[in-house]
Amino acid sequence: MECYCGTDCCASCGEKDCGGCVPTGGRPFGGQCVAAECVRQGGAQALAAARERLVAEFNALGIHGLHLDGLNLLHGAFVNLEYPLANGSRVKLLQDEKIYWGNQVEVAGSERCFGVVADESMLLVCRYGCGGSDPEIILYKKRTSD
Repeated sequence: MECYCGTDCCASCGEKDCGGCVPTGGRPFGGQCVAAECVRQGGAQALAAARERLVAEFNALGIHGLHLDGLNLLHGAFVNLEYPLANGSRVKLLQDEKIYWGNQVEVAGSERCFGVVADESMLLVCRYGCGGSDPEIILYKKRTSD
């Protein structure tokens, strides 16, 4: 299927029930896709610039062991982990239907990984074990508009 951003999401996605990017107006799982929205507002150049800004923003956080070289498009249902809070409750911070920018970075000398997720309004950095087990929030930050 054709995508607004030029990626071949359908070929790399294991979930074939999304409806496609263009046929759904950039809302393949019912929620907004950060890339489709960016392309619709400013074209392919805006998409590349937004991705570069986000990589720089994550790298500027100064979190030891976290360095990004790029970001991918990730389905919210795949990255929406349930985090324990200090009061004993658990919370999900993302929307399952949305497509986010994100990546996973292995933590040197550890069996844990950093997970990073972003959209136009927030940055999330977490750390987790194999398969997303035992997740912990490292940083959740509101973003200012690009």
